[in-house]
Amino acid sequence: MIDKLSLDKFEEAYERVQEVVLPTNLIQSDFFSQNTGNKVYFKPENLQLTGAYKIRGAYYKISTLSDEEKKRGLITASAGNHAQGVAYAARKFGVPATIVMPTTTPLLKVNRTKSLGANVILHGNVYDEACDKALELAQEHGYTFVHPFDDLEVATGQGSIAMEIVKELPTVDIILVPVGGGGLATGISTLARMLNPKIRVIGVEPAGASCLAASLREGHVVTLDKINTIADGTAVKTPGENIFPYLQENLDSVVAIEDDELIVAFLDILENHKMLVENSGLLTVAALKHLPAENKKVVSILSGGNMDIITLASVVQNGLIQRSRIFTISVLLPDVPGQLTRVSAVIAKAQGNIIRLEHNQFVSVNRNSSVELTITMEAFGEEHKRSIIDALKEEGLPVSEKNTRATY
Repeated sequence: MIDKLSLDKFEEAYERVQEVVLPTNLIQSDFFSQNTGNKVYFKPENLQLTGAYKIRGAYYKISTLSDEEKKRGLITASAGNHAQGVAYAARKFGVPATIVMPTTTPLLKVNRTKSLGANVILHGNVYDEACDKALELAQEHGYTFVHPFDDLEVATGQGSIAMEIVKELPTVDIILVPVGGGGLATGISTLARMLNPKIRVIGVEPAGASCLAASLREGHVVTLDKINTIADGTAVKTPGENIFPYLQENLDSVVAIEDDELIVAFLDILENHKMLVENSGLLTVAALKHLPAENKKVVSILSGGNMDIITLASVVQNGLIQRSRIFTISVLLPDVPGQLTRVSAVIAKAQGNIIRLEHNQFVSVNRNSSVELTITMEAFGEEHKRSIIDALKEEGLPVSEKNTRATY
């Protein structure tokens, strides 16, 4: 094991991971540049063979193990991306691997890990619980544990991303890095500081699992009581103890992102760049709006793209609701024939599209307002939504907006 991060080791890792990584050249984004006031570039690690950057650290770490350590078999804990990285690297080296994953891990990540030949064990609701189980099994069976982030070799492998960024864009001003346990941020910030101290590296973590920000405030590693975020790949209670000093020294700041911001970022990057990025990978996309408009060259690392269909459907639906592309209203009507036709005609004329309708005749004993129509419909956006509602009100209809998430 290495006892400190060094430029020599970063260069070695950079050369070694080229054996397995795909080229992820920077993508310049006109859309995000125009909307943020900076020159935005994406580092699309979501396009790697295993769908995430984690293959870098896993492969480099396993390449440094002795024959005896490999022979004992490998074990790790992961919410998905590190699992696939370890499974892929283990197969390349002909080494058996066991992966402990939280029971909440998306099915896509579980199945892909199994397809790479690893033995998968589901345990616990969050990464930290899965990690405790993996350490227990390592002790019991003598497996070699490959930590997903609190390991200097793993962090060194992840740092190869910074080497590629600086080679391709030497004048980069800011690098945005997703943060879960901190391994990627350690490698990126430490190497960037070595290559060019003027580069600012900003960590981005979910507001519902901001363990690094809490630790930096306290000046030592702390464990959160609970976490709650849709960014499952960065849902970590405790940052790495071994890597924490490097984060303290080299990371410029940390930004916290709310889950709702990830939903907007998902639609923005899917619509404008036709790329599927998982929630943890979207942290840096959402963070672009938190930076001042200074015409800086900003690289946003898209850390992964492993999103299962159910999560994808939920994010799309909620994103459409946030953008007023789908909304719900309630209309009270007299209980007489023709009222439903009257309402639908107004909506059709305003170019709204009804996708769900509930007709409740029992909200009142007053026949003049005894029918409630709950209507969910599609619109082009907030302005179109307002025009539909205004058209209904001009018709003399009592309209109120409802919580679309509760009705759709």
